[in-house]
Amino acid sequence: MTTELVRNGVMAVTEEMKTNLMRTAYNMIIYEALDFTVGLFTAKGETVSIGLGLPMFIRGMAETLRAKLAHFGTDGIEPGDILVTNDAYVTGSHLNHITLSLPIYHEGELVGFSCCMAHWLDIGGTLQGITTDIYAEGLQVPILKLQRAGELNRDLIDIVAMNVRMPERALGDLRAQLTAVRTGERGFLALIGRYGRDAVLGAIGRIMDQSETAARERTRSIPDGVYEAEAFMDDDGIDVGKEIPIVVRVEVAGEEMTIDLTDVSRQVKGFYNSGITTAYACSQVAFKCIASPTDYPINDGSFRPLTTIIPPGRIVSAERPAAMRSWMTFPMTIVDAVFKALAPAIPERVAAGHHADLVMGRMNGIDPRGNKLFIGAIGPTGGGWGAKHNEDGMPATVCLNDGDTHNSPSELMEVNYPIVIERHALIPDSGGAGRHRGGLGIEYVVRARSPLNFNSQADRANCEPWGLQGGRAGRGNRIGLRVNGEAGPEFPNAKLFWKRIEAGDAFIVNSGGGGGFGSPLERPARKVLDDVRQGYVSPEAARALYGVAIDLETLELDAEATERIRAAMATLESAEAQAQ
Repeated sequence: MTTELVRNGVMAVTEEMKTNLMRTAYNMIIYEALDFTVGLFTAKGETVSIGLGLPMFIRGMAETLRAKLAHFGTDGIEPGDILVTNDAYVTGSHLNHITLSLPIYHEGELVGFSCCMAHWLDIGGTLQGITTDIYAEGLQVPILKLQRAGELNRDLIDIVAMNVRMPERALGDLRAQLTAVRTGERGFLALIGRYGRDAVLGAIGRIMDQSETAARERTRSIPDGVYEAEAFMDDDGIDVGKEIPIVVRVEVAGEEMTIDLTDVSRQVKGFYNSGITTAYACSQVAFKCIASPTDYPINDGSFRPLTTIIPPGRIVSAERPAAMRSWMTFPMTIVDAVFKALAPAIPERVAAGHHADLVMGRMNGIDPRGNKLFIGAIGPTGGGWGAKHNEDGMPATVCLNDGDTHNSPSELMEVNYPIVIERHALIPDSGGAGRHRGGLGIEYVVRARSPLNFNSQADRANCEPWGLQGGRAGRGNRIGLRVNGEAGPEFPNAKLFWKRIEAGDAFIVNSGGGGGFGSPLERPARKVLDDVRQGYVSPEAARALYGVAIDLETLELDAEATERIRAAMATLESAEAQAQ
């Protein structure tokens, strides 16, 4: 009984940490987009519970905390300390992610940590173009004490204030993070006060053991073997058109799994790299989805059956001074590729490829309403997720890396920035055809009310979200412009670094769709008809991809024509398969 009370207690504490951070943060990327994660950890740095947030932070905070422990040692910290860093090669992400860790003491003994990793809108560095090393990306804060024995480090505060463009917002978010970690400390000590220290710590150990047992049991249900998959990214923004290979190897042996990322690309010139922490996070996110998707709280016990192999110098184990600003782009495709590798073994537990990108439209400029600098973004843009063996893919859903994050309401965006969102709608035919259809992507059309600078760092325009078991690929991500009322070019790699947008012109952000699952000819014709009537699939695509004939005037199904078309398409598919 105590174990279950503690299980729900630590989850409640992390949810309260999350709520208090959102209520006190200054920037929309925290209080609306929810680009942060909070958590409780053991005195050794093991994850006890993290608030739902960015899945890639599942390992980021734990590795960062362990690095802080290695730096200071338990003898080098004391009650009232708060440890801080944004070192991208420790956190695995970019410099915008500031991580605070507060040691929790009970009667003089270190019993755990309360942590918060949150995205600051600005950390200095250039806003223009692509970066090629970490030094252009902003202020680097090594592992330091933001607070020592209860006294705030004013020197560090002054350094931060001098290196960011909007210090009042950055320091406001810092105070919000301090509120979050203190909330975690208060809540954890309240649990100990209620049930006793030994009982709480013992319950945490049992929860981790239970999570391990559940993960091992699910892993044993996967047939033993070695499974491989290959994908690619479009390019690194510098060598345009040069594909970046991603090869994953998954080995299942009894109740243990090894994910080998040795053959993912070496680190690239552009800013799409991430630190080695992200390599571990990729593996853990994929493994949790497969082995313990509904086991809460998220804790280190779930990952004991998992081994990750990753040499240094890869795109997810980059070494200094590799640029890291768009660290989150490539890992999503690695997770997708792990699912793809395991699809032959466990098709009922994986999904087809998804749009796998934030598909952000980043912007900055001077807002004439107050003659002040603004920095903002459209997104993260929801897109299509891949279909599964028993259901269609979700439409308009934020990519895997960002999990619980949200986009921002259009009205709030228009209040905060000099823009008008003319269109925010699902894109017909963007989901891959299949027995179960891929989810649909979204189109944003954003008109500038005053001149602004626009950046897009998206990918997966050409590496389209793949289908499984005969399902078709979804459409890739796209970026375009509208200049002087005329639709401008779409950029072939969905990337556009620092483009001046004049008042009245617009940028267009299109997220991709998800891949389909199973042959489109197996989708019931009535479902295809419903898709057409809802606007998800065009009548032309219904005929060409699904073999379903629909009267364009009445939107009624022509059953006889459908039967003939499908029979002919099935014969053609069979002939092509035999030829191969």
